[in-house]
Amino acid sequence: MSQPAGLRRKIWIAFILQVAAISFATVLGVYGASAILKDVLIQRALVDEAAHYWKRLDANPAAQLPDTYNLRGFLAADAASRANLPEPLRTLKPGYHALARMDGGALVFVDDGPSGRLYLVFAQSQVDALAFFFGAVPLVLVLIVIYVIAWFTYRVSRRAVSPVIWLADVVRNWDPKRPAIASIDPDNLPVDVEGETQVLALALHEFASRIERLVERERNFTRDASHELRTPLTIIRMACDMLEADGDLAPHTARSVRRIKSAARDMEALIESFLILARESDTGLPEEDFVVAEVVADEVEKLSPLLQDKPVELRVEDRRGFVVHGSPRVFSVMLSNLLRNACLYTERGSVTVVIEGDRVEVVDTGIGMSADELARAFEPFFRGGDGRRSGQGVGLTIVRRLSERFGWPVSLDSEPGKGTRATIRFPEPQPVEG
Repeated sequence: MSQPAGLRRKIWIAFILQVAAISFATVLGVYGASAILKDVLIQRALVDEAAHYWKRLDANPAAQLPDTYNLRGFLAADAASRANLPEPLRTLKPGYHALARMDGGALVFVDDGPSGRLYLVFAQSQVDALAFFFGAVPLVLVLIVIYVIAWFTYRVSRRAVSPVIWLADVVRNWDPKRPAIASIDPDNLPVDVEGETQVLALALHEFASRIERLVERERNFTRDASHELRTPLTIIRMACDMLEADGDLAPHTARSVRRIKSAARDMEALIESFLILARESDTGLPEEDFVVAEVVADEVEKLSPLLQDKPVELRVEDRRGFVVHGSPRVFSVMLSNLLRNACLYTERGSVTVVIEGDRVEVVDTGIGMSADELARAFEPFFRGGDGRRSGQGVGLTIVRRLSERFGWPVSLDSEPGKGTRATIRFPEPQPVEG
């Protein structure tokens, strides 16, 4: 995925577009001025020249026709005398004409007067020379001035935004887990970082410092919670094991011990899930190639006591085993929560873990879920059914969050009274060797 254009590139593009637009407008303006010079000013000058000649001729019948470097006049007293005119002029009618075939091009004004028909011929080469002198030369000069001003403006703008670009580069190169905030410490800022950029750098430094302190506090809490919460639960489970070993317990006492032991096991699983989610990312958890069926077998063995008082069979169907590269600890937490839910909401029948090529399914014959319940199944603290069953209502939420973080999609398919099918898919499974 390509990165978006940086600020410096955007400024460069903006200046190029600006210069192009100004250049186009300038060229268009000069072209318009040239057209006006050719089609308006010269035409007006020829009309005035014709009127002036008729006045001179009226005052002096021997007045000479215009004959200058740029302008030449012809007078035809009648139709017969037009035969003495240059061939391109003979058929012209009164008005303004442009002749490309006459002396390299000419602008001709034909006017009828009291003494005949007057032809004023203005050399096209002179028109082009005037257009070049009054058009192309100023155009080149104006464009040069525009380009020079644009270049200096770009340099000034680039120098003005350089501190912002420097700050963006520093922040872009930070390690998200351990940002090098010392690089924007007030004492380490470059001398050209000032004004709003300095304020932004100081704010980022303060914000990053606060985030670093919060992350450190979270790490400390995670480490302490891992020890402090597990220790009493381990003691409770050991005490329950010792009580169960005593064969003299009354039936109701034995059931209470099993409930205490089950609750302690649930709390251990919940703490394990929270500790994984409390990490900044998936880093820190060992990744390896693990056989999915082996993790499934371990979880099924650990959770089988949940069904010892129910007519429910807990079994595994390994149809096509596979290997996954990732954290087996994360997968065990996800599978444990799905299995725990299946066992909790199944009163009779079976809970089956199906291993099939690229997915693991937990299929139960429990109470199932309606469409509304299925839509809310991953919401925190939501519990389906009558809502009176044990559990914290966070198991599926934990599964969804872990699936999104580690890229193992989870889906649910359920029907009231027929059970639920939970599926974990693995994008890149490998077949089991041998």
